[in-house]
Amino acid sequence: MSAQIDRNTLGILFILAGVTAISVNDMLIKQLSGGYPLHQMVFIRSSVGIVFSLMILQWEGGFHLLKTRTPWLHVLRGLLIVVANMTFFAALAVLPLADATALFFVAPLMITLLSIPLLGEKVGPWRIGAVVVGFAGVVVMMKPWAGQAALGVPRAVLFLPVIAALTYALNQLLTRRLGVTTSAAALAVWIQGTFIVVSVMFWLAAGDGRFAVGLENGSLQFLLRAWVWPADGDIWLFAGLGFNSAIIGYCLSQAYRMADAATVAPFEYVGLPLAVFWGWIIWAELPDLWVSMGIVLIMGSGLFVFLREKMLNRRLLRAKRVHRRY
Repeated sequence: MSAQIDRNTLGILFILAGVTAISVNDMLIKQLSGGYPLHQMVFIRSSVGIVFSLMILQWEGGFHLLKTRTPWLHVLRGLLIVVANMTFFAALAVLPLADATALFFVAPLMITLLSIPLLGEKVGPWRIGAVVVGFAGVVVMMKPWAGQAALGVPRAVLFLPVIAALTYALNQLLTRRLGVTTSAAALAVWIQGTFIVVSVMFWLAAGDGRFAVGLENGSLQFLLRAWVWPADGDIWLFAGLGFNSAIIGYCLSQAYRMADAATVAPFEYVGLPLAVFWGWIIWAELPDLWVSMGIVLIMGSGLFVFLREKMLNRRLLRAKRVHRRY
């Protein structure tokens, strides 16, 4: 029992470190989004990050840990997180940090729903009800009664963090499966490698910025503008992105490998107040009333789902112990 407690404690510490690094990463990318394309940031971040990840991999046991019998599942996992990043950061370029982060936090609710058909898990009416409440929070944040002028951005942009949440949820389900036989550093290296390949392909197709000419949509400009050499003051920000990338990939994979998801996942919600904090400190952004209501609904329903899962797991464990006595 003490060994499990220690693993759960370490899992919580890893998830807190990872979520803090994610919040810093999001802040840095939003800060740089006005002058650089996303795929350039991803390439530099992942090129620096994979060096750190390979160093950690060597410390964990060596490069042979990259060998796998299911390479295509690792590639699929990498592509899912690439789509999650692209859609989220495209939204982040034009949305307040807290708004985009809150919409993305429907991911845990999607994991609960997707675990039914993909993992065969049973989800009771209480958790289904919480998922419905969480999605009601998404609807409130999207303000379907408001016109585009009141929203300040095209309504389609509000769906980008939700698409990111869906692909992230699918990625996490694959992580649960692959993490059984693959180390945290190896999982991070596979992700970083996928990012590098995809960003190079973007550079070959759109690195000269020809597809961004005449575009007024801020999200599309962020995706398609030309690569430029970083300004002197921005080089350190790019280095920070790379270092953060290694921390994120390792800490999240390690957290979900060391402890059960019901224990560590609620701590991911630390990212919401951190997003509000960065938005307030750097851009003087604070959520309005409707966004605040949506944040409360999404955060409350997500925490309820996790606490409910933890309670059910404890009941199942007690039932197994009683069964063993007889």
